[in-house]
Amino acid sequence: MRSLTAVFATFFITLSVLYLSCVHYSGITQVGLMRNRISGELKRDIPGWNISPPWVSVAKVDTTPIRVCVTTAGRGFNCKLVEFIPSEFKAFVKTEGFYYYWWANRISFNFGYDEEYRGMKDLLRGYAYGVKQYPFVRVLRDYEQGL
Repeated sequence: MRSLTAVFATFFITLSVLYLSCVHYSGITQVGLMRNRISGELKRDIPGWNISPPWVSVAKVDTTPIRVCVTTAGRGFNCKLVEFIPSEFKAFVKTEGFYYYWWANRISFNFGYDEEYRGMKDLLRGYAYGVKQYPFVRVLRDYEQGL
């Protein structure tokens, strides 16, 4: 009985490690950016369940349009509707570097506003309001809110 429990536990642990290190899911509104840590190759993933080697990191980026605004106590302020352009992912990684973009500004102390920008939304807000135009961010609409 003990050997059966040990076999089951070993099987469960092995399966869990393989799942956590090799299986990833990208939704239909997401693009997976895959980076091979050994060869340095960078490519886009296809939506759905995918299996990759453990030395390949996958960062997901949401491609749905996102409203980003300048947070202020004033009544009239500018907002933009922006989206990430998946075909320009190499320019994005060249500018920003490769990491898990969900972590961007995850730990911050900007209390007081209803809208707090974290992750990819925070990155897109910075690029949308930047002076330089980047090929991986498209501004779909400029509008003022509160007027």
